[in-house]
Amino acid sequence: MAKPVSAIYPGSFDPVTNGHLDVIGRSRGIFDRVIVAVLVNLDKEPLFSTDERLEILSEVTRQWDNVEIDTFEGLLVNYAASKKAQVILRGIRAVTDFEYEFQMALMNRRLRPDIETVFMIPAEAYSYLSSSLVKEVFTLGGSVSGLVPSVVEDSLRKKIRSIKG
Repeated sequence: MAKPVSAIYPGSFDPVTNGHLDVIGRSRGIFDRVIVAVLVNLDKEPLFSTDERLEILSEVTRQWDNVEIDTFEGLLVNYAASKKAQVILRGIRAVTDFEYEFQMALMNRRLRPDIETVFMIPAEAYSYLSSSLVKEVFTLGGSVSGLVPSVVEDSLRKKIRSIKG
């Protein structure tokens, strides 16, 4: 019997988009366990707090029993090893993503040769989508309907309203 394979899908998820959910949804059919790991980066100022991102991710993935939500800081490969994950999962949207992710994958391999990196391409409809783009469009009054789950759209509305006072 084959050993169960766990994958870590790391990111800021500020906010989670339908592109992220596409990758999570498809990866859960490939891997036995998928850990969506929110990076805690004290050098960045995200729109949503870590707790808010965890709450939103938990809500939009609750129907998938083999998906876990967690946080990490420090080296991703160390976190992956602590979770006994064999795979780091990364979404690739464009060539520019690939160049950066390729470098990171090679460094991760150097640090932990026992952990593989797997790249997934999101559905074509989300190939241009990023959290930054969603935040920019939303704050400028554009519609993000169909790009993020409705809970994210509602959370964006509340967050921007609280910031503007």
